[in-house]
Amino acid sequence: MYRLLSGVFFGVYLGVVLFACDIADSAHKQKNHPQVKIKENIKSQGPIKDQKTTILPAQLVDVQSICPDIQIDLKYCTSDNFLKQRLYFSIDRAYLQKDVAARLAKVQQALSKQRPGYRLLIFDALRPVSVQEKMWKALDTIIPVERAKFVSNPKNRSLHNFGAAIDISILDAKGQLLDMGAGFDDIRKIAYPCLEDSFLRTGQLSTQQLSNRLLLRNLMKSQGFRQLPTEWWHYNACSREEAKQKYQVVLVEP
Repeated sequence: MYRLLSGVFFGVYLGVVLFACDIADSAHKQKNHPQVKIKENIKSQGPIKDQKTTILPAQLVDVQSICPDIQIDLKYCTSDNFLKQRLYFSIDRAYLQKDVAARLAKVQQALSKQRPGYRLLIFDALRPVSVQEKMWKALDTIIPVERAKFVSNPKNRSLHNFGAAIDISILDAKGQLLDMGAGFDDIRKIAYPCLEDSFLRTGQLSTQQLSNRLLLRNLMKSQGFRQLPTEWWHYNACSREEAKQKYQVVLVEP
């Protein structure tokens, strides 16, 4: 009887300790990320059904088949992203519309001419709507108007869903990422291109970090890519309306 009661008391004690540890760990995470609460392990309810896309459209190409010098590090193929979980399971290459990939190849050519040994690095390219939904739901503590600055509403489509947007940076000749003053998927305002001047004046953004951003920006602009005002890494190949007319949306992974 004594052993039985001891086991019960120990089990209750252990449960209380584990519960307290969970609370402390949660508080630590919120302290380090005060801007937004991110829901983990968000499950999609399935794609929005207006087209049935189970294979990749023929117009999409692997960027490296067009330009092998361009490097890829698809963050959503791993847990190294803001959701801390893998989101792609069959997509393991950077797919873009063929004409978009051709323009990006010209950006790489211009970069190689200006900075021998430097290479573009793609963090994300084609992104199915089903993945877009998971991202949108994970940030649902942010009101939709503000949330749309970081993730497009899946109902409206993102240019990523058409293979007409790229998340991108630059590697130097030693294979090191250029310092852009903020990391990929950083939702802090220091990542906003539209606020660079003010951060430069306060010293929060260095002249070298701004110079690195401008190197990428000017090269991308030379081929008609347009940057988001809230993400230094994101570039659109065209408008959303143009994409809807020219390209097929990808709803789910093939």
